[in-house]
Amino acid sequence: MASSAMQILAFALALLGVLGATVATLLPNWKVSADVGSNIMTAISQMQGLWMDCTWYSTGVFSCTLKYSVLSLPAYLQTARTTMVLSCMMACLGLCLAALGLKCTRWGGSHRAKGHAAIGAGGCFILAGILCLVPASWFTNEVITTFLDSNVPESSKYEPGGAVYVTFVSAGLLLAGGVIFCLSCPGKREGQLDYTSTSTSTTFPDKLLQQQINQEQIQCHKNAHVQHKYCISCDKFL
Repeated sequence: MASSAMQILAFALALLGVLGATVATLLPNWKVSADVGSNIMTAISQMQGLWMDCTWYSTGVFSCTLKYSVLSLPAYLQTARTTMVLSCMMACLGLCLAALGLKCTRWGGSHRAKGHAAIGAGGCFILAGILCLVPASWFTNEVITTFLDSNVPESSKYEPGGAVYVTFVSAGLLLAGGVIFCLSCPGKREGQLDYTSTSTSTTFPDKLLQQQINQEQIQCHKNAHVQHKYCISCDKFL
């Protein structure tokens, strides 16, 4: 019962992690720059994401430009794109395996098969969390390094945006869900105990039946011995 509750908790954490990673992949505010100017059409906020760059003007106009060229992007941005997409795919695969490995469900096969599915789901969640954590760390390091560089002009400096923080939180949720899923599976000792109890419960009716048969055989031998007893006084068998 406790392991089932832990699996439900892990499934909820992993589901939140998948949703967070998907949203973070699509958000345009991986890094944000605030540059206030005197002109009314001066941009007051510039945001750059994995797939588009957006600008918010002081007049309330919000415009975005897609990044069509992949080869022109820096290495850390290309890596962030690839790893985030792989993370979402692995997390979705983990959700499918977790749905089969939940002990509170009837699908998924036997307990052994459910255990294997749960371990596979935990591995997928852990891998998805690592794939989600690597680009967020690398992206943050690049942004902070550029911000601290004195040769970069103030108008070209950026700070980590909200999407980076969402990515870190999603990675933590995926890692926590994966670890809980792996720990919720029965160990070798518990498996041996279940096998012993199962075999005992299976052979117990057979032992009762064998004892009953042995008692009936003993009773039959006694009856046969009594029926064939010889009466000396009567000179005949009773």
